[in-house]
Amino acid sequence: MTDPYTLHHPPGELLQCGPRQLWVEREGAGEPVLLLSGLGPSGSHSVFHPAFTALAATHEVTYLDLHGRGASPRPAALASLTFDADVDDVAAAIGALGRGPVHAYGFSYGGLLGQALALRHPALLRSLVLVNTLHSPEMWQANHLNLNRELSNQFPELWDEIAALHAQGVPSTAPEMQRRFAAAFKLVRFYDPDHAARLPGLADPLARNAELYPVFCGADVDFIIGGEVPRIPDFRPRLREIACPLLVLAGRYDRALYPRLQRDFARMAPQARFVWMERSGSFAHAEEPELLFALLRDFWGSPAKR
Repeated sequence: MTDPYTLHHPPGELLQCGPRQLWVEREGAGEPVLLLSGLGPSGSHSVFHPAFTALAATHEVTYLDLHGRGASPRPAALASLTFDADVDDVAAAIGALGRGPVHAYGFSYGGLLGQALALRHPALLRSLVLVNTLHSPEMWQANHLNLNRELSNQFPELWDEIAALHAQGVPSTAPEMQRRFAAAFKLVRFYDPDHAARLPGLADPLARNAELYPVFCGADVDFIIGGEVPRIPDFRPRLREIACPLLVLAGRYDRALYPRLQRDFARMAPQARFVWMERSGSFAHAEEPELLFALLRDFWGSPAKR
């Protein structure tokens, strides 16, 4: 029997998107869906495999690696990778795909890109889905503060080690710090910690550009955001201006992008449909995939898989 969680990559290619080449993979047929990935700004599309193959039964699903991430070429200087450049690259990719406007699915950092696209390039989107995402640098900072509270409460012995290293001036993105933060990953990111096994894409060698993370987010991001992050817009004042159909999904048990802050989307974007994923943490496509894809197909007015 085939393992349902074995990583599978559909056929892919380097696509010329404006001045850059970006790696894309496509599968399925139907209205186009563009997946914008998370794992912070350094993640690749691998986080979506293999779950989103199920959506390819009714849609053309496109997986995109941003410049410098995944299988896309890397720049000579990582500091050249900025939020605004990512937005421009995604807009160019939608044009290069040649499928007209797309349904954009923005997960985590990808949701920030989705908000910018909807406001700067509204003609490129049929609809926007925001999933366990952020609306501002302020929210990014609050997420880390909450993660640290969870870690100190549930893993006090690890937190003591982290605090001791931090007192010595070791930044949070140093390898010895990241090993300790990673020990709490299953606790803070999942409704059921055992569901982490449903994300084989996290083990993909190209899942994350570890060198980019401290450059983009700041070397001590787990305590204070830095790098490019503070320059990302605060989208809250403009969320109500998003004109395309908007769906916001939030994991009830996400301790990073946590529920109290997710409610800001419902308050600031009254035109949006807002849904709690009651048995999910950060990754609804791993913990509640059937419900997730049913919600998406309903939102897009598409038939369910037959």
